[in-house]
Amino acid sequence: MINDINKALEVLKAGGIILYPTDTIWGIGCDAENSKAIEKIYSLKQRAESKSMIVLVDLSEKLNKYVNFIPDVAWQLIELTEKPLTVIYPEGINLPNNILADDGSIGIRIVNDEFCKNLIYKLRKPLVSTSANLSGQPAPQTFSQIPEAIKNGVDYIVQWRQTETKRATPSSIIKLEKNNVFKIIRN
Repeated sequence: MINDINKALEVLKAGGIILYPTDTIWGIGCDAENSKAIEKIYSLKQRAESKSMIVLVDLSEKLNKYVNFIPDVAWQLIELTEKPLTVIYPEGINLPNNILADDGSIGIRIVNDEFCKNLIYKLRKPLVSTSANLSGQPAPQTFSQIPEAIKNGVDYIVQWRQTETKRATPSSIIKLEKNNVFKIIRN
């Protein structure tokens, strides 16, 4: 795992994109503060930039750096959830415009996965995470289901956990408003 983290770090710091395991499904990622790397992911996935992607952080304390306002209910949801939860916050900050939704919101997940936590910690920046599929296609549940076009289009493929056969599922997604109202996007 350490060798993979070091190789992934080199690629991320150079503005590249990686294919990596997360606490949910395999993801395509890059430095979430690098707009050119984010553009590469949109191009690889053949995805419209109007469809935002999510960001992964390693610690809840980092939310304040990337979110202007965190409704109180967010902390309750994060603490109570049993499966990985992506929260869409109303006002993303300190991130490129091409990672934010058209309304300025940003989806962020605090990861528990050992590989992701270590990679984000060493990068000292959040990671973009989007499913390892072409836009409109189903998200792969195992590494073996990832399309060759995706594998061939990234700058580095993490070796860690490629042989796992357990079917992974995407995170739950909840969108929060400033008034503590929330909407379940994906359960």
